[in-house]
Amino acid sequence: MINYPFVSVVVPTRNRAELLRDCLESLLTQEYPRDQYEIIVVDDGPTDSTKVVVEGFEGHLTSLLYAYQDHRGPNAARNRGIALARGEVICFVDDDVAIPQCWLLAMVGGCQRWPEAGCYGGPIRLRLEGSPPRLCGQEPIGETELDFGVEERPVQRVWSANMAVTRAALQRVGHFDDRVPIYGDEEEWEQRHLDAGGAVIYLPEAWLWHRRTAEDLRLWRLVRNRFRRGASQLTYLRLSGQSPTIRTELSPIPRVLAHAILHRCAWGVLAAAAHLGRVWGILRG
Repeated sequence: MINYPFVSVVVPTRNRAELLRDCLESLLTQEYPRDQYEIIVVDDGPTDSTKVVVEGFEGHLTSLLYAYQDHRGPNAARNRGIALARGEVICFVDDDVAIPQCWLLAMVGGCQRWPEAGCYGGPIRLRLEGSPPRLCGQEPIGETELDFGVEERPVQRVWSANMAVTRAALQRVGHFDDRVPIYGDEEEWEQRHLDAGGAVIYLPEAWLWHRRTAEDLRLWRLVRNRFRRGASQLTYLRLSGQSPTIRTELSPIPRVLAHAILHRCAWGVLAAAAHLGRVWGILRG
């Protein structure tokens, strides 16, 4: 029988006010006592109406906090949320997710079943709100989806779009490294956590949707984002002891482009964009 500890839900966001509105609406429908969780929105250097959106939800929850910071990236935003959080369990979701009513209860239940683990996460299912580029079916589109099956068990990684950590784990291994930009940001912390003897638990019932709008699914936008992702991953790769070179990043490109041509599959184009992004990052130093 689950009890209802007080839980903090941190939502880093930047310039996605309308998506955030939908995210907050879904957080307010949780099958969890409203006076037993708080939502902390950390606005990472916005230029849009995010603050106005958050203010529109005031009064719907016992505790809804808005915090502004200059643009420093998602890990800095998570750390700001941690500093404000009152819960012993701190959940993180992205601003472009839609959260079913069962989510928070499932996440907290998993934390209670595995109290010593310290880090938890669930499936991330893509909700495509438009037509994606053609794929051959051999590879996923690669938009932060995650599915390790139906068994609750230890895993090596979960993604920060659907993740929870305990305050005890943060005290043991420290906060998120704000030197790591987006992509690889949570993985660096999870590796420190594992190295310190913690565990990462996959909770299949604590699932949510990762929304991809029609605009997000345009091929040119996916290519641009995959290029940026490749460049951003360099910091994490270097901190984790990996040393990508221009040669190692260029060498797979003919193969993935051949896949794109032979199978008429956009995955090959996206993979090439990621490799070229890392090449660009290496050249920039």
